[in-house]
Amino acid sequence: PGTTSRVLDALKRECVRATFFLLGRNAQAQPALARRALAEGHSIGHHTFAHPLINHMALAKAEAEIDRGIVADEVALYGQRRSSPATPFFRFPFFEMTPATLDALQKRGIAVFGADLWASDWTPMTPAQQLKLLTERLQIARKGIILLHDPKAQTAAMLPAFLRALTARGYRVVHVVPAP
Repeated sequence: PGTTSRVLDALKRECVRATFFLLGRNAQAQPALARRALAEGHSIGHHTFAHPLINHMALAKAEAEIDRGIVADEVALYGQRRSSPATPFFRFPFFEMTPATLDALQKRGIAVFGADLWASDWTPMTPAQQLKLLTERLQIARKGIILLHDPKAQTAAMLPAFLRALTARGYRVVHVVPAP
């Protein structure tokens, strides 16, 4: 909760909206934080309940894990138990999927997201090192979906400087929302 609050504060200060892919177990444990992200205008996607390797699971078990996460998120956000998400966005843990799981989500009208570059924030480093790495990667890619993990303290510490760097370099952050 502490790091996600810092991430939300930084986004608010810079007038930036992001997409948060929630783990159901985290939304269940911290529903007020999930509702804060939604109330502040961020898009909410889904990311399973417990972050397993979906590509190592039988299809029925994988779908149950995905649905459990969606239900937990929906209850935390809206107080309603439903398996069709209000925001039909999903990201596979570790980007690991199978053709069958991808097809199952597509049939339900749920858009699956990837990322074009990331901060490698699962690797311990200082916020300054992370900022340098991420800005160098962005300089090469020039655009794309950027993956950050809000529970990481180094990411929360790095984010204000990164958002200012984006503005200084003329980048525009695009807020992704579901089609009406």
